[in-house]
Amino acid sequence: MKKCTRCDNKPATLHITDIQDGVVEALHLCQSCAEEYFESAEQAPNIEEPVAFADKLPEIPDIEVDSEHANLICPNCGISFAEFRSKGRLGCPHDYISFEEELLPLLENIHGGTQHVGKYPKRAPDASRKQFELIRLRNELNLAVEDEDYEEAARLRDTIKNISQNAGEDEQVSETET
Repeated sequence: MKKCTRCDNKPATLHITDIQDGVVEALHLCQSCAEEYFESAEQAPNIEEPVAFADKLPEIPDIEVDSEHANLICPNCGISFAEFRSKGRLGCPHDYISFEEELLPLLENIHGGTQHVGKYPKRAPDASRKQFELIRLRNELNLAVEDEDYEEAARLRDTIKNISQNAGEDEQVSETET
């Protein structure tokens, strides 16, 4: 916890970034120093009147949900798709499945994709990484079969088979070592 930059005795409860004449100053103030700071700011003639952050935001239009999507409800938590759109929060992990068709375009628009492409925890075992890869490949295999792209499906099947066999060999090695 940071200490107050003015009195150095108390913990800072208010953090302010003060910009004056292009100079940026970070202030970490305790309650009493913060009150003094604001009193001095009120007396200064050249400081602009404080404006609430929300006042500077443009008006956000209400999100309208199609009638076909308005009836979608998660059977697990009972949240509707319209409620998700208005609150911006899902109710449970099952909502990703219940609203999958509606969420995929939204996630692609926000994140530029629907697959995790970032780092994995260093502690994550290789088995869980292989399991994730197998799930991804099986989903691609199902899509290839639906699209009747049998050459791609065969390639994916062989890749899945190789990874599964290697995972089985790794499990056998670890069992013999223990």
